[in-house]
Amino acid sequence: MFTLISVLILIVCLLLVLVVLVQNSKGGGLSANFTGSNQVMGVRRTADFLEKATWTLASILLTLSILASWAIKKPDVEVKTRIEQNNVTTTDQPLGLPLDLDDNEE
Repeated sequence: MFTLISVLILIVCLLLVLVVLVQNSKGGGLSANFTGSNQVMGVRRTADFLEKATWTLASILLTLSILASWAIKKPDVEVKTRIEQNNVTTTDQPLGLPLDLDDNEE
């Protein structure tokens, strides 16, 4: 499930990059190429389509990211407690050191 969502996120990211690169920040971009009066999609309609595509892809990316965080496999509670128990440090005296250590003697 997580792998499928990750692949979908990658596809949406690539599409979002393409849609953003097609747009021009000063109002040109792909819509500037359609200056003819008898075009099926006019300048304004192309800009509207690109803006809607950007918002749609961004919302899909957000939704897929939330789903991916939900779909990550979490370790079992038993495994987690075993790992925590193995990482517990003991307060035993290390071997080979004397029991009485004076800080003043050097």
